[in-house]
Order: sequence, then structure tokens, then C-alpha cells
Amino acid sequence: MRAKLIAGNWKMHLTLAGATALVEEFLGSYRPKPDVDVVVCPGFVALSKVRSLIKDTPLKLGGQDVFWEEEGAFTGKVSPAMLADVGADYCIVGHSEARGRFGGGQVDPNLLPFFVETHESLHQKIEALLYRAITPILCIGETLAERDAGRADAVVEQQIRGTLQGLEPSALFGVVLAYEPVWAIGTGKVCEAEEAGRMCGIVRETLRDLSDDDVATTARILYGGSLKPDNAYAVFQQPDVDGGLVGGASLNAASFAQIVHAA
Repeated sequence: MRAKLIAGNWKMHLTLAGATALVEEFLGSYRPKPDVDVVVCPGFVALSKVRSLIKDTPLKLGGQDVFWEEEGAFTGKVSPAMLADVGADYCIVGHSEARGRFGGGQVDPNLLPFFVETHESLHQKIEALLYRAITPILCIGETLAERDAGRADAVVEQQIRGTLQGLEPSALFGVVLAYEPVWAIGTGKVCEAEEAGRMCGIVRETLRDLSDDDVATTARILYGGSLKPDNAYAVFQQPDVDGGLVGGASLNAASFAQIVHAA
């Protein structure tokens, strides 16, 4: 049986003081379970501090992105070696916000070219993370326009194939996938539990076709996108959903604890 995985993506929120307060409050109500893994993904500047706060707990640490080179003249980038050195166990890659695919009007359209993540760059990042024994959490998902056009399944399949094509099944054992419909991220729009489960099933079948039954059966597939305490339990009941990638609700200790409890 696949252990559930709940990952909190703090995005661009919290100073060191805020990160400290959030972790301490969460730990006050967190009750570890052997079949539920919990990861917190703070901003880069808070990674070391958060690691020190959770070092004697079952909580795991995750980065929000990575660059694929170990070192070099890449100003502003964070390498897999740096993540490994600070103790990161997981790293998010390919989040829709890194791809320039936003659910609302967060960014001026003229600035969207700033976000230029591609299948090729994601492939490089995943290989680099696996080399450092850091588990990638690969995000995939469609926009509202793509869903309305009846292309949701095809877009998700294309994203998986475009990124993971060429990786050996042995490598794919170390990858977590997170289905996050772009239209439900930070918008308040809700993907019904049954549809979330169906889309995660598409992810699993694509992974099976790309690799083999063993990889598809053991891979953990998460759902993300306005995941909250009031809908988490129904989503986690879906047979192909193995947990959640939690955004806004992970910034509230009580809400995040309730989601973990639902898992």
C-alpha cells in the first residue's frame, strides 16, 4: 500500500520569524502516523532555519525549485548540491507558476515570458535531483481554457511524457507527481473529488505506458489546487490520490494539521 504524502508549499510567504512561528504551532498539534509522510517547502532563505526546527521530528524538508547544474556562473540559482547540503529531502519542480501558467491575474501578461520553464529544463532538474537522492515532486495540470476545450487529459499526458521521456523505470521510482489544475490554484475554484481522482488516474496510466506496471503501481500521485480541510478527506478517498500538495492552507497551522489528519 502506498503511504500518503502531504507537502506544504509556502510559495513566496513568511519571513524567518513567520516560518518559525508556523512550524512551532504546527508541531504543537501534529501527531505523526507511520503511513503519512509530511513535507514542508519554505522559501530558500528559510530552509536552514526550518531544518533546525524539524530535525528531531518525522517532518521532511523540501525546496520549491532547483537549477540543474551543481555549480557555476548562474546568478540567483540554487543547485541540487545546495539543497542536499541544507538537508532537503524533496523538491517541487514544474509548478504552474514557474511555467507562467497562472489561475488568475497575478502577473501582467507582458511579464509572463519571465516564467520560461520547459519540458527540457524540467527533465534536467529531475535528473539532477535524483543524482543527489532528493525526491522530485513534478507538477502537472491544465488551464481553464484547456479544460473548456476538452484538452485536460491530453495536456496532462503531454506534460508527463515531455518531461519524463527517456528516464529509466528505475529512476521513475523516485519521482512523485502532483496533479494541480491551474484553474483551481489560488482561485477558490474547486475540482470535485471524483474528477481529481479521475485525473490522477490519467496520470497513473500515462506513467504505466511510459514505464511499467511496477512504477505505476508504486508511484505516489498527489492532488493540489484549493485543497482545504473541508474537501481533503473526500479527495484522499479517491483510489489514485496518494496525498496532496497544499498551497494557501499550509500557511495556517491548524488547517494544515487537519489536512494531514484527513490523510
